[in-house]
Amino acid sequence: MSGTAPSSTPKSRDLSVEEARDRILAGLRPTSAEIVALANAWNRVMAEPVLARLTQPPADVSAMDGYGLRAADGALGANLTVIGAAPAGHPFAGRVQPGQAVRIFTGGLVPPGADAILLQEDATEADGQVTVNETVKPGRWIRRAGLDFAAGETLLPAARRLTARDIGLAAAGNNPWVTVHRRPRIGILATGDEIALPGEPIPAGGIVSSNAHALAALVRAGGGEPVVLPIAPDDRDAIAAAAAAARACDMLVTTGGASVGEHDLVQKALGDDPSLGGFALDFWKIAMRPGKPLIWGRLGRTPVLGLPGNPVSALICAVQFLWPGLAVMQGMPAAAPATVRLRAGAALAANDQRFDHLRAGLGADAQGQRIATPFVMQDSSMLKTLARAEALILRAPFAPAIPAGTEVEVILLADLGI
Repeated sequence: MSGTAPSSTPKSRDLSVEEARDRILAGLRPTSAEIVALANAWNRVMAEPVLARLTQPPADVSAMDGYGLRAADGALGANLTVIGAAPAGHPFAGRVQPGQAVRIFTGGLVPPGADAILLQEDATEADGQVTVNETVKPGRWIRRAGLDFAAGETLLPAARRLTARDIGLAAAGNNPWVTVHRRPRIGILATGDEIALPGEPIPAGGIVSSNAHALAALVRAGGGEPVVLPIAPDDRDAIAAAAAAARACDMLVTTGGASVGEHDLVQKALGDDPSLGGFALDFWKIAMRPGKPLIWGRLGRTPVLGLPGNPVSALICAVQFLWPGLAVMQGMPAAAPATVRLRAGAALAANDQRFDHLRAGLGADAQGQRIATPFVMQDSSMLKTLARAEALILRAPFAPAIPAGTEVEVILLADLGI
């Protein structure tokens, strides 16, 4: 339905947050795969599994500093002849015979003939002889070949976002390169006559635009590559021209112009320009606070997510819809942002018909239980409150009033890295 505008959309109930997110995520596809150096792979999402290219450890090695010997010779008080040493990286060339021991160090290969390790603190060495001060047991302090992993074993599955620990495991498996999903390129377009970039002259009655910077940071945190476009004034041609510049992106995210009104031009601008390939609107209203006006559609082949112009609304909508969308575009399963259950640090009033997101701080109650306490002021114009928030308390539509101490569902913003 190219060119669809709010005024021509049939009146219907606002979509729930879950329905809107499901429709958004269903319309996204993973980016293509690319091979990157392991050193550059942190926070990337695997497109193919990582396999072990060797066995680790490659042979039986000592877990401690001490002496490699036959367990049969390791009785308390036994005296053994030290015939050599086996530091890590320098295997002993001979074989341990009865009555013999080899000085060994952590990571050193257990020499042939030895089947136990006598700890150095349980031994006394003098004049080429070592005395056993603690009886040894067969297999004691030996790490067997393949204890960690075997050649050909899957070390990391596809659709996994790589942590520092994962990078270490891939390296241990002798993988200098990994195959990951390309970072999704997200075009970010702020619209409005009233906004100016930080440091630029502010128009009369205008404000500084914070949305593009905040959304670009969120995109980076989510593994994407932001493409920040110049601010577009409230003009159809200007918005259409800016949108055209984003057609090479994997998604276009706009802010402003998402609600009903004569100055809300995003849908009209996208739909009126046939050169853009036509704008197909899926939906444009959701039952959410903050953030009721939300556009989702497609400009030719490019998905378009239109966020509200209100900075707090834009960011919270980005948490609920853009953040999981970035994950899907990198080959991860479709899912809502992760939540935890915490106790409310204050009583909460009954909610209305809109899914609410209360900005909150974290702390502990008298019993040491972790709590989330909503800020007194929840006005959606207050960016300072959002910046200081550590969590979003989620309140379902028509949720009843609850006393302090009741468990609530919470998104921890630090867990998202934003």
